[in-house]
Amino acid sequence: MNGAKSFRQLLKSPELIIAPGAYDCISARLIEAAGFPAVYITGAGVASSRLGRPDIGLTTMTEILDTARNIVNATNIPVICDADTGYGNPINLIRTTEEFEQAGVAAIQVEDQVTPKRCGHTEGKQLISKAEMVKKIEAFQYAKRNDDFSIIARTDAIAVNGFDDAIDRARAYAEAGADVLFVEAPRTVEEMKQVVDLLHNTPLLINIVDGGGATPVLSTKELESMGFKIAIYPASPWMAAIKGIQQVLEELRINGTTVGFSERMVSFQEMFEIVGLSHYKSLEKRFMAVD
Repeated sequence: MNGAKSFRQLLKSPELIIAPGAYDCISARLIEAAGFPAVYITGAGVASSRLGRPDIGLTTMTEILDTARNIVNATNIPVICDADTGYGNPINLIRTTEEFEQAGVAAIQVEDQVTPKRCGHTEGKQLISKAEMVKKIEAFQYAKRNDDFSIIARTDAIAVNGFDDAIDRARAYAEAGADVLFVEAPRTVEEMKQVVDLLHNTPLLINIVDGGGATPVLSTKELESMGFKIAIYPASPWMAAIKGIQQVLEELRINGTTVGFSERMVSFQEMFEIVGLSHYKSLEKRFMAVD
């Protein structure tokens, strides 16, 4: 089953779709191995891991596309990809749609910020008009060839124009054909409940950012009971990886060895097994054996 069709089936299921954030193939494989039903490619994480730069629109479409294609090939669960603004105007989004669909991505997330954009939980965001974003969604629907390929329409209007404008925009995006609505960064539990109450006819995504995001951090059970359909955790694996790297490097710097850190690391064998070494060894035996 292709990823887009699997994602559509998940949208129809009663359970909350929990999609942790991946920034490379190893993080994506770990998400799948942990039993999550989908993986979310975080644009901020890719900017950090590939470029060593912040999420301010510096990554190109081809850089994100290359990451997405590799993650699709490395996993067997639906891949949702943060495609920022679609990398330009509605015509640019037509090409973006074609490329990401061909790469096997299940859904792309497109936001109504100007290009270049900013991370959704930071200051200084600016918006395109509601009408232009509607045209982008229409361009996506025009360009896609697989009916199951989905667009997640994100609005950052709460931080710029206020809550009412965010709801107004989200309704327009749903009418234009958005498959999932993403009202970014509601600031209180009450605003989260209002998003669901006012937009419940379309599947809703909520972004949970640990350690300083604008949205209250609720449990997945609370989010599901509230009525959200997808919960993404874009930064959690990435933030944990950064902390782990910092700690092992500090151990090495202070003690001259990482032996004292070994219980907090996977083994050498497990490191390779996570990426399928045994599978490739079996292929070698099958196809490279010499009589």
